[in-house]
Amino acid sequence: MKAHQIVLQWVEREIAGGRLEIGQRLPAERAIAQQLEVSRTSVREAIRVLEAMGMVRSGVGSGPDAGTLITADPSAPFTSAMRLHLATSHLPAADIVQTRVLLESWAVEHAKLSSPSLDSALALLEAMDVPDISAERFLELDAEFHVALSQAAGNILISTMMGSLRDSIGHYTLDMISNLPDWSATAARLRSEHHGIYDAIRTASPSLASELVVAHIEGYYREAGFSSPEQAGAEIIERTS
Repeated sequence: MKAHQIVLQWVEREIAGGRLEIGQRLPAERAIAQQLEVSRTSVREAIRVLEAMGMVRSGVGSGPDAGTLITADPSAPFTSAMRLHLATSHLPAADIVQTRVLLESWAVEHAKLSSPSLDSALALLEAMDVPDISAERFLELDAEFHVALSQAAGNILISTMMGSLRDSIGHYTLDMISNLPDWSATAARLRSEHHGIYDAIRTASPSLASELVVAHIEGYYREAGFSSPEQAGAEIIERTS
């Protein structure tokens, strides 16, 4: 289990036990990290997942708005969302691709230009443009970029589902790298497509954004030499079993 998932499980237990409630703030990152014996980076990753699920709101600086506030009702929907995230680390690639196409094509077509998630998406684009970035880090940022785009539509359920799929997206895209003929060329193409999708959203071209994101998602496994996501999923399962 990844370190940030340990943090997510701890938050779920604290809410289920009544030790954390709506309107309360999470302990400081340092305190959580020390208690759970994980890095502060892992704590921040868990908080980003919670934000994607709409469960917390993070404030910066000092004063009454600082810290991470629990904003969702700590009830069954919260637990279900948390378990969805923790259970989707090893889904078949075919299922992930098909779900992404459905969710993301709708989300980018309905993205709100005023959404702060688009600012986050731009920052992720810039991070992926850094020269000599490792393939693993690039694909982690890639998954976060797609989650940010989905959040821009303002649909909490889609944001939650995409946030839950983030680890699975990172896993299957990384697993397929060995099938790519030239990672540098693929990375350059992905960067260009990311910018194209983002620009289409920013210029209020929703249909184009939707078409581009579908071609982008499906194009990755085609470049890896697979005729379908089902074939990709079967090979990944065989290689890792």
